[in-house]
Amino acid sequence: MTSVDSSTAPPAIRARQLTKNFGETAAVSGIDFDVRPHECFGLLGPNGAGKTTTVRMIHCFIPPTAGLLEVLGLDVRRQPSRIKARLGVCPQENNLDPDLNVWDNLRVFARYFDITGPDVEKRCEELLHFIGLYHRRKAAIEELSGGMKRRLMMIRSLLNKPELLILDEPTTGLDPQARHQIWETIIQVKRQGTSVVLTTHYMDEAEHLCDRLLIMDQGRIVQEGSPRQLVAKNVGRHVVEISSAEPPVVRALRDMHLSFEASATHCYVFTEDGVAAYRLLVDRFGEEHCLLRMANLEDVFLKVTGRDLRD
Repeated sequence: MTSVDSSTAPPAIRARQLTKNFGETAAVSGIDFDVRPHECFGLLGPNGAGKTTTVRMIHCFIPPTAGLLEVLGLDVRRQPSRIKARLGVCPQENNLDPDLNVWDNLRVFARYFDITGPDVEKRCEELLHFIGLYHRRKAAIEELSGGMKRRLMMIRSLLNKPELLILDEPTTGLDPQARHQIWETIIQVKRQGTSVVLTTHYMDEAEHLCDRLLIMDQGRIVQEGSPRQLVAKNVGRHVVEISSAEPPVVRALRDMHLSFEASATHCYVFTEDGVAAYRLLVDRFGEEHCLLRMANLEDVFLKVTGRDLRD
């Protein structure tokens, strides 16, 4: 495979003032972003942020209300069929056919891409070996574990050798072993040259897989960058957790001019020098109430979107 310089190649996705309204409600409000070739690009946000609507516009499930959206250099309004032929989509829900076994689920789905005859047999065998399910090829769908079903959904989305793979919360509800198997598959697919768009509610997943990401809230982009950049910009290197958010603790932190956030039960102090801050806070509140740890993407997410539960 000839390597492509992703810094000079046209973007896999280009959005400018992308907007989607449902009646009087703006689900996506004039956002701009690019997805570079051969990268894993994350879309994060609380429920109702607009990320699923954005993904559905990308794979031509719903049309934009306004703005520009190009996928693989094609306009989603004018050339949806050509775009869909070059995409792979793994939706949130498992929609495998329960009346067909593993092999036939793949074989029948391949017809949507005009993959038939010896080509479909070869491709199904190749993908089942790739995901480690060849030995279950004759199994009924209800015989598979949740992790196996998600892996089968994943390779089904790869049947047409897509240039762009869209993964909408691919590991929701899976145990750690199954999640890591999916992660390894995504990394291998990206290494083979496929661009990936990922939505997830797992911040460790985004941190592990994504080269760059957007954090959306209320239909707008609130942060954009690599996971490391976003942590450094918004939080710093370390967090000291204090197991109290009582008014005297909050007042003391304000008097100490520290950057922090308070939840119902804890205060989170953000700092570049964790050791110095930890010692200072232990002296004030006691070692049993203080925990020093590295800052992470979840700290960023909660800081920029808030800690209130969204329904």
